Amino acid sequence: MPSYITLMNWTDQGVKSFRESVDRADAAEVVLSPAGITFKDIYWTVGAYDLVATFEAPDEETLAAALLALAAQGNLRTTTMRAFTAEEMKGVIAKAT
Repeated sequence: MPSYITLMNWTDQGVKSFRESVDRADAAEVVLSPAGITFKDIYWTVGAYDLVATFEAPDEETLAAALLALAAQGNLRTTTMRAFTAEEMKGVIAKAT
């Protein structure tokens, strides 16, 4: 299943309720699982981003829809990247030659 890395920033609303962020992450995991999306890892970070999460999802559209629904709650803005394992990258390289 494809993997994705999502960089997240709190909105003003999200910062005001930062004390609830772990509970929100737990709730998001429950809401996303019926769509076939699983959290691999989530980290609260210091620097340019407030959180970094890794997901597995069936496809880009499914993850995009789920992240839009989460963002609509007003606490987060996200940037998502497709991540490739070494084995997947070997397939990419093979197609490039």
